Amino acid sequence: MNSTPQNSLHPAIFADAQTLRAQAERLVTQMSEDEKFSWLSGPMAIPVGDTQKPAGAIGSAAYYPAIPRLGIPAMQQADASLGISNIGNVRPGDHATGLPSSLALGASFNTRLAYESGALVGREARAKGFNVQLAGGINLIREPRCGRNFEYVSEDPLLSGVMGGHSVAGIQAQGVVSTVKHFIANGQETGRVMVSSNLSEPAMRESDLLAFQIAIELGNPGAVMPGYNLINGDYASEHGFLINHVLKGQWRYPGWVMSDWGATHSTVKAALAGLDVQSGANLDDQAYFGQALRNAVKDGRVPQSRIDDMVTRILTSLLAVGILDQAEAESKPQPIDFSAHKLIAQRQAEEGIVLLKNDAGCLPIPQKRKRILVIGEHADHGVLCGGGSSAVTPLGSLKKQGTTIMGVGVDKVYQPAPLVAAIAEESSAEEVTFLDGSDIDLAVFEAGRSDVVIVFAQEWRSEGLDAVGLGLPGNQDALIGAVAAANRATVVVIQSGGPVLMPWKDEVGAILAVWYPGSGAAAAISGILFGRVNPSGHLPLTFPASESQLPRPEQIDPETTTSNPGMPRKGGIIPIDYDIEGSDVGYRWFAREGLKPLFPFGFGLSYTQYEISGLNVAYGEHIKTSVQVMNSGKRAGKLVVQCYVARLGEEGFVRRLAGFAKVDLDAGQHSIAELELELRVFARYEEGPDGGGFKIATGTYRVWAAQHAEAEDAYQDIVVDEDRFIAP
Repeated sequence: MNSTPQNSLHPAIFADAQTLRAQAERLVTQMSEDEKFSWLSGPMAIPVGDTQKPAGAIGSAAYYPAIPRLGIPAMQQADASLGISNIGNVRPGDHATGLPSSLALGASFNTRLAYESGALVGREARAKGFNVQLAGGINLIREPRCGRNFEYVSEDPLLSGVMGGHSVAGIQAQGVVSTVKHFIANGQETGRVMVSSNLSEPAMRESDLLAFQIAIELGNPGAVMPGYNLINGDYASEHGFLINHVLKGQWRYPGWVMSDWGATHSTVKAALAGLDVQSGANLDDQAYFGQALRNAVKDGRVPQSRIDDMVTRILTSLLAVGILDQAEAESKPQPIDFSAHKLIAQRQAEEGIVLLKNDAGCLPIPQKRKRILVIGEHADHGVLCGGGSSAVTPLGSLKKQGTTIMGVGVDKVYQPAPLVAAIAEESSAEEVTFLDGSDIDLAVFEAGRSDVVIVFAQEWRSEGLDAVGLGLPGNQDALIGAVAAANRATVVVIQSGGPVLMPWKDEVGAILAVWYPGSGAAAAISGILFGRVNPSGHLPLTFPASESQLPRPEQIDPETTTSNPGMPRKGGIIPIDYDIEGSDVGYRWFAREGLKPLFPFGFGLSYTQYEISGLNVAYGEHIKTSVQVMNSGKRAGKLVVQCYVARLGEEGFVRRLAGFAKVDLDAGQHSIAELELELRVFARYEEGPDGGGFKIATGTYRVWAAQHAEAEDAYQDIVVDEDRFIAP
C-alpha cells in the first residue's frame, strides 16, 4: 500500500533559527542605513504608469538591489503558486509551465504532489533568476464566488494548511523563498481594499489562523504576506495583534512580513505592528517605509532596533534557503526541462480531476464509439487559467480580453493544451467533430447524430473581481440542456475557479470538475475520459445547491466600492460579518444548518469501488487511527481516506476534517491505512485573561473514516474524561 499522510514532514528550514538570525544580525551591523532602507520599500518591477522597471530587475513583482560588498544578492521576486507569471509581458518570449489551479491541488489530497509541484515552481523560478516566489495561497474559501479562489487550496483549514505547507516546502527546497498569503481572511475580491473581515478570535483561531499555522509549521515559509482587507477594523498589514502577537510572538515566526502590493497605509503604526516591507510602494499614496520611516526613526517614534529587525528577518530567510551561498553564475538564466515539468503538471491534473456523476457507465467512454462530438469555446486550442498576478502564459497561449488591475491589462488566457486533438488521439473514433457552441441549433443537430458528446463548459475568474453568482456565464446552461435532451450520453467537463450551479445535472450522463487544469491538461482529461486514468480527485470545497444556502447570499455591487489598490477610493469601509458561520466554514456550515449541498466536500467518484471498515481510534498523547480499506472493484485506483471528528452533545461541534491519506490499491486489494489526527481540530479555542489556547473538553467525540464529509462508512466514539489544553 502506498499512502500520502498529511504529516509527511520535510526538514524545517528554520530548524536552527537562532544561529541563522545571529548570522543575519552580523551582516546587518555591517550595512549602512541607505543599504538597509533600500530593502524596506520598493516599486513593482514592471512598467506601471510613470514607474519604470528598475535597473537590474529581471522584470516581475519586485526587485531589491544587491549589496555586493557583503555578498548579498539582489532580491528578484516573482508571482505565484501556479508557476512563474509574466505580467504585462515584461519578459518578452518568456516560457513557463502552467500548473493546475490550487483548487486542483487541494482536490488531489496528495501531499507528495503538493511538494513536487512546489519544487517545479522553485526550479523554474531559480532557473530564471528569481529567488523569492509570491506563492502559498492559504486563504480559506469562505465566499465561493470569490474571483481568486482558484489560487487557494480549499475551504478546510487542515487540508489548506497541509497541502499549502508541502507546496511551500517544495519551493524552498530549491533555494527559493516562498511566501504564504494572504494573512488572513481575504475572502473576496469585490471591494478587497475596502472590506473589513469581522471575526471573533476563537473563530479565526479554529479556521483561518489554523490554516496558516499548519502551513507555517510544515513549510517554514520565508515570508508572510497580509492581504488588502481589514480585519476587525484594522488593515491586515498593520494588525499588531495578528502580526506581532500571534505570528511573531506566539508562533515565534522568524521570517519577514511583506505587504501586498499597494496595501500599506501608514508608517509608524505599520512598522510597530510588525510589517517589515512595503511592497509595490508606487501603488500606495506615499512611500511609507521610505523617507517617512527614516524621519520616524530620527524623531524616536520608531526605534532603530525595529529597522534592524526588519532587515535581519529578511536575511534570516535568505540564509535559511541558501540564497547567500548560491554562486553568482547560478543567478543567471538556466535551462529548464519543460517536457518533464509538463508531465508533472499532467499528473497533478489527473489526480485533481473530480468525477461528480457517472450514470450507467457513461465514463470511461467505450472505444467502440464511432462518432464523438466535442463542444466548447477554444477547446481546439487549450484550457483556461485564472486571471491576475498568478496567471501563467506558456508560449502558444491564446490571449483574449480580460480585465485591468492596478493599471495593468489582465488577459483571459487559454494555455496551449489542444483538447480536441487529444481526444482524437486517445479514442479510436472514426470521426471527432468540434463546435465552439455558439450555435445551439447546430450543436443539437450534431449531438443527435453522435455516439457521445463532450461539452467543455467554462467559467473564468480573476484577481480583482468576483464571479457574479454561481451560474455558468453566457448561454452555456441552455446549450448543455439542449444537447443533453438530444443525446443522453453527454459528458460535461467544467473548467472553473470554484463551484458552479448545474440546472442540467439530472439530464447529463457524466460530470467532471477539472478546475483550471494547466499545461498537461489535454493528456490528463483525455486519459480520464477514455479510462487510461482512474479519477481519484475529491472536492476541496462544497458545491451549493443554490446561492440561498450561503451564509451571505447577497453580493456587493462592484460599482459602489473600490476593488484594487492605486485606484481612487469610493464609499466607506464595508463590514463583512464572518461570525455568521464563525469557524464553521464550508461543509461545516452546511452540516450545522442542516443544508443539503449539490455535492459535499470530499466527494469524488471512481471507476472502481472502495470499502472502508474496522476503524480503530487510539486516544492518548496523540490520536491515531487505523482503518481497513479495500478496492472491491475490477481496476486499480486511489482512495482518499478522510477522517472527521465531531463532539457530540449540546456543547459539541459538527464534523471537521482531522486527517487524510491517499492510498493506492490494486483491484481486489485489502490493506490498512494508519493516520495521526490533528489535535487542534478536536479542540475549541478559549480566550482567557492570561492568553487563550485550544482545549479538548471532556465529552464524547465521534470519529469517522469516510469517503466524503457526509459519508457514514465507519465510525467510533471515544470519551475524553479530562480537559486537555494545547498551546495556541
